[in-house]
Amino acid sequence: MKKIDWVTLGYIGSYHLCLALFLPLYLYFHSPSLFLIFSMLGLVFACGIGITAGYHRCFSHPTYKAHPIIEAILLFFGNLATQGSALRWAYEHRMHHAHVDSDEDPYSITKGFWHAHMLWLFRLRPAIDDKVVADLKRNSMLVFQHKYYVGLLIVQQVLTVLFFGWVSADLFGAFVFCYLLRSFLTHHTTWFINSLAHSWGEQNFSKEHSAVDNFIISLLTYGEGYHNYHHTFANDYRNGIKWYHYDPTKWLIFLFSKVGLAYNLRRMNNDKIQFQLILEHKKELLKNLKQSLNESREDLIERVHKQADALTKTLEDFIQKGNRYKELGKDLKEIKNHLKQEIRALKSRLKFEWRNWDNLSDYIHKLKKLA
Repeated sequence: MKKIDWVTLGYIGSYHLCLALFLPLYLYFHSPSLFLIFSMLGLVFACGIGITAGYHRCFSHPTYKAHPIIEAILLFFGNLATQGSALRWAYEHRMHHAHVDSDEDPYSITKGFWHAHMLWLFRLRPAIDDKVVADLKRNSMLVFQHKYYVGLLIVQQVLTVLFFGWVSADLFGAFVFCYLLRSFLTHHTTWFINSLAHSWGEQNFSKEHSAVDNFIISLLTYGEGYHNYHHTFANDYRNGIKWYHYDPTKWLIFLFSKVGLAYNLRRMNNDKIQFQLILEHKKELLKNLKQSLNESREDLIERVHKQADALTKTLEDFIQKGNRYKELGKDLKEIKNHLKQEIRALKSRLKFEWRNWDNLSDYIHKLKKLA
């Protein structure tokens, strides 16, 4: 058994205890001002974005490059979130992705919900392997923050409480709301990603790992709840890939890119996503059929293989023709017109193949329910 990290346990345990004592005491004698409440919520959001847009999507997975000013702001609020330095956070997160659900995963859900949520923090953790974060070690801001993390954190926390206490004329309220309650909400919403986002939701893109997609978790974690997609395509700056997916981190990064404060946004090709969906759906259907006692099982297994192959082949042809069309110059009008007709035909065929695939899937799922 690993030794206990008494510093981390003492810090997290003590502020939870203080919150449990001081919040009811404060509410008994006072009513918090709207300024104090909205300041606390604003700090929670800023700290959360510092973790998701900074620690996670910019540093752990370099899914985009940020202007130094944006890096500094994200580091500031990431530090205020009190989750360790960006180097430490990124190192452990990269280990999590490399060894997900195994003993080498720092916060593996296979060791239990509460281990993944927070108990893993209370064990002494290994030193950072420089090879894992070699790229980040070249960033002087990250190295500085890592070296002076504790000192910077103490100064930030004290100044935050003093500032909001001075503006609101309520120092005790600022301590309870802008420090204790803000820390509690910031920590647990981040920890939900390691626990709830690996146990409660749907696996739309891959069942090779425990990560799940859950809209409700996304509301609490600034878009990080589309976790099955993230673990399948970790190098995408988006977690929610549909326009209606709640992912404020994605929207903020995109906004930064439009005003020149972010660049090199990495986005997974939609074709690769489609191929992954077909592959995952095929695995699911074959698994259901292998567990079925239906007399036409073997015939259905063959149909799944054939229709999956046909759908994949049509999709490949459609992509190939589309890419060729884009590459042709304006002077090749006749060839382009011919290609355009082929692409239209392939598009119709692709719709037909998808419809057949959906019908077969529905039929197999109905068989499973009747079994």
